[in-house]
Amino acid sequence: MSSLRVIRQVFPYGLLQRRIQIPRPTPVRPCSLYTCTYKTRNRALHPLWESVDLVPGGDRQSPINIRWRDSIYDPCLKPLTIAYDPTTCLHIWNNGYSFLVEFDDSTDKSAIEGGPLEHNYRLKQFHFHWGAIDAWGSEHTVDSKCYPAELHLVHWNAVKFESFEDAALEENGLAVIGVFLKLGKHHKELQKLVDTLPSIKHKDTLMEFESFDPSCLMPTCPDYWTYSGSLTTPPLSESVIWIIKKQPIEVDHDQLEQFRTLLFTSEGENEKRMVDNFRPLQPLMNRTVRSSFHHDYVLNIQAKPKQQPSLPTP
Repeated sequence: MSSLRVIRQVFPYGLLQRRIQIPRPTPVRPCSLYTCTYKTRNRALHPLWESVDLVPGGDRQSPINIRWRDSIYDPCLKPLTIAYDPTTCLHIWNNGYSFLVEFDDSTDKSAIEGGPLEHNYRLKQFHFHWGAIDAWGSEHTVDSKCYPAELHLVHWNAVKFESFEDAALEENGLAVIGVFLKLGKHHKELQKLVDTLPSIKHKDTLMEFESFDPSCLMPTCPDYWTYSGSLTTPPLSESVIWIIKKQPIEVDHDQLEQFRTLLFTSEGENEKRMVDNFRPLQPLMNRTVRSSFHHDYVLNIQAKPKQQPSLPTP
């Protein structure tokens, strides 16, 4: 077997492509997840991925690289309506892979509707993915551009399913809003989250976190992409309607650094920093990425001025 074939079996094509496209002075982003640690790095797998097959089945896996040029404007896509009740916020905890803010999902007090969705979807939790440095961290990319972090707000279809657990295993059971984070000005509302992180530094630590409205973490621009995909952590169920916001939100470097002070490990264990908690890109296969916005201007497509017929010379 050729060395090239071995490499392609170990690394997904999208990840190889991204490595090639990163400029030489920029470090290539590593990954703590199964598909790019197996047989390539002399370190233990994250326990979350120990029982996962190297290449999961299915043809609707996430995350993906969104190619702006190839996304298709769908005029039937409605605006997304977001209504979160701050009183449904319960607690924040370190689950050993990210930090989650969980909500009371027994009612429709915090829910979304519209967009590509046929029903209301209740908010269950939100969490982040981030990198060891600011050059990478997001799970999705746009035209192969990485962002330092990505926010995921996870919702479930309470009309069709009895519980979040049931919805997570079925097609269109979940709806996840993805928001990119980019370096910029200090994010005042995010700071309330950041201030709690020292209290949940270790795995399985939890604290009450009440009266928080996650809509403050949404960009002002309503535009989004949407496609059918999967969870990006085991069991990788192809149950997700992804809604990826076009506009990122700005956070400052110090706020991202606070994310990196968290640990994958429990108190008393050898400390392992919680960084690079993203999954590598997955192939798009035969899926279509739809957009809620026109984007011809991005492609520099301009209508050519009509030429006036030349008049005969008198």
